[in-house]
Amino acid sequence: MGVGMRRSLLSLFVVALLGGCQLGPSPSQLGRVEPVAALPQPGPTVSPAESAIGAREHQRVLAQYGGVYSDPDVQRETEQIVKRLVEASDEPGRSYRVTILNSPVANAFALPGGYVYVTRGLLALADDRAEVAAVLAHEMAHVILKHAIARAQKAQTSELVERVATDVLSDSKAGQSARLNSRMTLASFSRDQENEADRTGVQIAGRAGYDPFAASRFLDKLKRYAAFRSASGEKDDAQNFLSSHPAALERRALVIKAARQFGAPGVGEQGRIPYLKAIDGLVYGDDPSEGFVRGREFLHPRLAISFKVPPQYRLENTREAVLAAAGRDTAMRFDGVKAPENQSPESYLASGWINGLEEGSIEPRTVNGLPAAVATAVAGDWQFRIGAIRLGRSIYRFIFAQRGGSGDIDAALSQTLASFHRLDPVEVARLRPLRIDLVITNPGDTVQSLATRMKGVERGEELFRILNGLSDDEPIGAGRMVKVISD
Repeated sequence: MGVGMRRSLLSLFVVALLGGCQLGPSPSQLGRVEPVAALPQPGPTVSPAESAIGAREHQRVLAQYGGVYSDPDVQRETEQIVKRLVEASDEPGRSYRVTILNSPVANAFALPGGYVYVTRGLLALADDRAEVAAVLAHEMAHVILKHAIARAQKAQTSELVERVATDVLSDSKAGQSARLNSRMTLASFSRDQENEADRTGVQIAGRAGYDPFAASRFLDKLKRYAAFRSASGEKDDAQNFLSSHPAALERRALVIKAARQFGAPGVGEQGRIPYLKAIDGLVYGDDPSEGFVRGREFLHPRLAISFKVPPQYRLENTREAVLAAAGRDTAMRFDGVKAPENQSPESYLASGWINGLEEGSIEPRTVNGLPAAVATAVAGDWQFRIGAIRLGRSIYRFIFAQRGGSGDIDAALSQTLASFHRLDPVEVARLRPLRIDLVITNPGDTVQSLATRMKGVERGEELFRILNGLSDDEPIGAGRMVKVISD
């Protein structure tokens, strides 16, 4: 985002939660999008409309999810799973191109035209081939059932309804009701699609010889992982209702029912050991090119900077910015922008990009030998404390926000600014990405003792259990291959 762009600070902060300004001097320096091999050619069952959707969205997917993650073993393992699924599907003539995305989030999807995507974050979370097969079969089912095209048509209808409601209905309440009804119809339709894809996906995976009950296992794991990742532990009930309620329980019951058609639990291949060997060394968490989160500390080896947030904040690194939250109504955003060489932090804060800036609130400071400044702003129910630090050709920005006096953001900003510093070459050389490391348990090993070997993560015991598919009180036993996070 350019320095001269004007917008409401509240809008800026909302955008921050969804992605916005680039961290650092140049967007091209922060991520890599590696070239991929030849894209899939339309098979005999692929329509021109499907091919057009996939081709149009492919580069957008790569840009959004950090480009391609290159690992021959992981690529080969995933392609073999997809090959078996395709042969067992109702459209064995389809051709698919598998792309491993360089993203720590747990996600997978398929686009019409033969584009299948899975993130390294999801592969790290999975514990065996059957779990990966369950996810990919579900996504492939969306393509086979032509849900993407049907959803696009439904979205066009919903958009038309909203336009008619806005342009024709003079009663604002009636217009709002029409728009809500169109969105509810779309949300309901999406749940129907998910259920259909669940049934079809379990059938495909089961026919391919994989454990059909893996789908229910992985749904449980995703639920636990989502709770683990939640910054505040609170949920938006309205959003959950529109997007999934009561899908979680319904989907679990549905996939178990579909799996029972293949037999009792224990049927089918899980393929745990070969899968774990394939992902040994897989990068876990943040992309090294975009910096690291280590507990409450953010470190960026290329930019050679670091800072730490207060104990109540939980950090999350994204491609666009570093975010943190402390409950529902208190949050932080950190990013960097280019600035003219002669522009001071005070003049930058006064340059007009902050609406609601309180007059006379800009104060110059020095942070570990670096020129800095702080300011205060108010927009609606939100109060902001903003900090700017000059380093080289960049100005780094901290934006702390709170609603309704919910937190002491002045103290939080001061504490965080005081921790901001340049990393020396020795510190930079010590920084390494986190990776999946395989360990064979010995007699006497416990979940607690193994969790202490986890590096760079918080709540290691809880994460260890999730990554290895262990329940809250399940013992580990000896001779078991398990995943730990190490550097």
